[in-house]
Amino acid sequence: MNQALLRRLPSVDEVMRRPEVEALADRLPRRAVVEAVRRAVESRRTRILAGEQLGDLEPGLEEIERRAAEAHRPSLRRVVNATGVVIHTNLGRAPLAGSSIEYLGSFAGRYANIEYDLEAGHRGSRYDHITGLLAEVIGAEAAHVVNNNAAALLLCSAALARDREIVVSRGELIEIGDGFRIPDVIVQGGAILREVGTTNRTRIDDYEACVGDSTAVLAKIHRSNFYMEGFTEEVSVPELADLARRAGLLVLYDAGSGVLDLPEPLRTSGEPALGRVLKEGADVVTASGDKILGGPQAGIIAGRREVVEVLRRHPMTRAIRPCKLTIGLLHHTLALYRDGRADEIPVFRMLSQGPETLRSRARKLSRRVRAALPGEDWSVEVGSELSAVGGGTLPRERLETWVVRLRSKALSPGEIEEGLRFSDVPIIARIARDHVILDVRTVQDDEIGLVVGALKTLVTAP
Repeated sequence: MNQALLRRLPSVDEVMRRPEVEALADRLPRRAVVEAVRRAVESRRTRILAGEQLGDLEPGLEEIERRAAEAHRPSLRRVVNATGVVIHTNLGRAPLAGSSIEYLGSFAGRYANIEYDLEAGHRGSRYDHITGLLAEVIGAEAAHVVNNNAAALLLCSAALARDREIVVSRGELIEIGDGFRIPDVIVQGGAILREVGTTNRTRIDDYEACVGDSTAVLAKIHRSNFYMEGFTEEVSVPELADLARRAGLLVLYDAGSGVLDLPEPLRTSGEPALGRVLKEGADVVTASGDKILGGPQAGIIAGRREVVEVLRRHPMTRAIRPCKLTIGLLHHTLALYRDGRADEIPVFRMLSQGPETLRSRARKLSRRVRAALPGEDWSVEVGSELSAVGGGTLPRERLETWVVRLRSKALSPGEIEEGLRFSDVPIIARIARDHVILDVRTVQDDEIGLVVGALKTLVTAP
């Protein structure tokens, strides 16, 4: 029986010759339609071999069009973040301010004076658009920008300590994600890594004992993605700065997240502001632009003018320079801080939301969800939970939030989560205690309709 059905399967060419399929190939990219037909035929072949009895061996036009649209759809898409994790690395970290996107649109599709001095009428530097403002909002003598924070640390290693030692506490040898580690980045820059102290306790005497002719930099790496407590001790920036001045060395502080300002509830979290680190005596500080700062992916470098100038003139700078889009978006984000408009930055705004605001949004979402779902089959509850800041930032902090909890008699939590994830605009939720959780801290008011629409589609799908 299987062999007979297999022989009756149409070929891809036969299906493509059907007039309605030819018409579809005129409307959509022909490559996508051919691929859709091939997948449709192959799907039937697989099901036949698995023993299914198929009534219709010919792929229908609706199925072909759906498969073609899926094949033609870009892989990188907008999603709704319903996890409650504000700086979600898998979902692009910091969403950008609407005004930043408008500003980007004013020049992204056109020529722009990225390296042209309009006033002088000749070639300029791309960094002139950003470094002055960056230094101003941080409170630094000078600043520089590269494409991410790992690149900033790599550049510091290559320009300030090649073939010389960078001294780091063993308690700060951090893995930053996806298997990449701070020690490896330092070594790849050509510096010699010198570890001091122990995992849990490092004192200024440990640094002082290892300083020698080959030492160039005393580094402090902020443990932004984990914390230690108990029998611990670490060296402060002022202590390192004092030793560095006496020994003729530099102090490098890798701040990780990049804090200019924090919402009121987080200002006592201990997350170091970049300007404060420099005031305490660091010669140079590095940070990310797309975490707490809330801008695009970028590596921020700020510090003493002569140190920053060495970094800027190093040959590696060319390989890790930011593009015009990054510079434009970072400039606009920094300008929002400068002008007292930080609450327009989505990360800042989401972290600032109080429980009452979140509870009100959760109730609004639950009302619309209850109206869209068959009440006898679904349980829709509103409750309080705790969520994380995310992005390897503020690991101690748990934010009080409000959520909508979903449960169905007909569908498992995994099936609900998958159905939301496969919607036209994917809804990324989480599962906890046998419920699907929609955390409204990261679901904006204008996204509630997308969540409700995805659930409607889920319950009406054949």
